[in-house]
Amino acid sequence: MTTLICGSIAYDTIMVFHDRFKHHILPEQIHILNVAFLVPDMRREFGGTAGNIAYNLKLLGGEPTIMATVGEDSGPYLERLRRLGISDAHVRTVPGTFTAQAFITTDLDDNQITAFHPGAMNHSHMNHVADVPNVRLGIVAPDGRDGMFQHAAELRAAGIPFIFDPGQGMPMFEREDLLHFMNLADYCTVNDYEAKLMSQKTGCSIEELARMVRALVVTLGGKGSNIHVDGRVIDIPCVKPDAEVDPTGCGDAFRAGLIHGISNGLDWQQTGQLASLMGSIKIAQRGGQNHQPSRDEIGTRYREAFGSSLW
Repeated sequence: MTTLICGSIAYDTIMVFHDRFKHHILPEQIHILNVAFLVPDMRREFGGTAGNIAYNLKLLGGEPTIMATVGEDSGPYLERLRRLGISDAHVRTVPGTFTAQAFITTDLDDNQITAFHPGAMNHSHMNHVADVPNVRLGIVAPDGRDGMFQHAAELRAAGIPFIFDPGQGMPMFEREDLLHFMNLADYCTVNDYEAKLMSQKTGCSIEELARMVRALVVTLGGKGSNIHVDGRVIDIPCVKPDAEVDPTGCGDAFRAGLIHGISNGLDWQQTGQLASLMGSIKIAQRGGQNHQPSRDEIGTRYREAFGSSLW
């Protein structure tokens, strides 16, 4: 049985400006802004919500199947998936498009200027859940708007439980949209800011939103996470990382832990703790897919953090 990961595949190009933006952007001239930044440091990372979640789930011994759309420049990414043993059978190449990609320039104060090109991601509705056999759990993560609506409806129609993860796609949705997703989904996961925004947009309290699904998981950054389930709140502590290097992809690593716990029948305390650990492991490395712990190493870290074993 497989877990269907509906979301984006993207390249992240990260550039470092060895100065501060504020030294080169004049507030009184912002209406005629025309600046260029020399960025001697640049790296390209493999990213996207589906790519990151699948990568982390594979580390846990899961069998993720990615459903995504990519462009004609996707060769290096698809080759990477094959090397990792992650199926690309349902990753569709859309002719005449680029793979979704973010161009991020960071200055010495860690301020960022980002440009995001969705590219092939906007065609995610070309894929269909019914084309993937033996799915027992799914997640609808940030992707093209039409694709997110379609995949949520198809998962529900097929009787496949799924997690709704609006993430950075939240601005695309209004009140009725969000309530629609919550009525279809079995689980929902958001960060603290997204939870507040969802509550504001829907006019529903966190407790009311939680009653719409089996469990609502709210991450709190360095403060851990809360799992709202069965009318109670389970507090999950943050696992102290080896280093705090880069938060990019931490939320996706966390979600892989949730998926593993749900798929394997762990209780919510164990599931939340594993998710917390996965985020902690990821933050110690740059990029969304450069941490490489073995499954045994993850198990050891879990025992060290929580005093019990998962496997």
